[in-house]
Amino acid sequence: MNGRETEVKFYVNNLKRVEARLLELGAALIQPRVLESNIRFDLPDGSLRAGSRVLRLRRADDIRLTYKGKGQSIHGVLARDEIEFTVGDFETARQFLEALGYAQIAVYEKFRATYEMQTSEVSDPKGALRRDFGSLVHIMLDELPYGEFVEIEGPGVDSIRLTATRLGLDWEAAVDAGYLTLFKRFCAGASASLNTGRQLDPAKLTFAALTDFTPSPEMLGVRPADA
Repeated sequence: MNGRETEVKFYVNNLKRVEARLLELGAALIQPRVLESNIRFDLPDGSLRAGSRVLRLRRADDIRLTYKGKGQSIHGVLARDEIEFTVGDFETARQFLEALGYAQIAVYEKFRATYEMQTSEVSDPKGALRRDFGSLVHIMLDELPYGEFVEIEGPGVDSIRLTATRLGLDWEAAVDAGYLTLFKRFCAGASASLNTGRQLDPAKLTFAALTDFTPSPEMLGVRPADA
């Protein structure tokens, strides 16, 4: 699959409440909750990360290899080129990438459920106009080792922003970074917060790494969009 990924994500206090709202709106569950295991790759010189590009191998209900180009922020929404396709075997795909000179730079886990919803006709804040976006959007409910998030993906800013409004999410609370970047922020000052003497590795975002500890939004540099 080749295309343009346009998305925004929000940190939330109560993912179940967001899911209940999705069901009220008639959203369809197209991917039940599943554990995703991801490996992020880069060249030895770190040029992919330096150029804000992503090469990722993901295992969930299927196995996918994904490339994402450098992102562009459009009114708070991140848009980037994406190439993604399924592969038959996770370990073989990993060995293939390493044979080409790519090296594993991070692993991360999350539980994800995916809903699909059609946007509908709405009026602008002053009630002067009516616009029928009629766009298909996907809403991902993500459970990370450090908290819960909602990611909305659609064809453009209008459809994404409308969906966020219908879900009761504060647009101004949109998260400005990826999941690994948020974890890196947390790890930078986490040892004192954990009060256990153990050191966290920012390249290993796993549930085992944060057993019995959930960082506050302030530790991640985010604020709840459903407050």
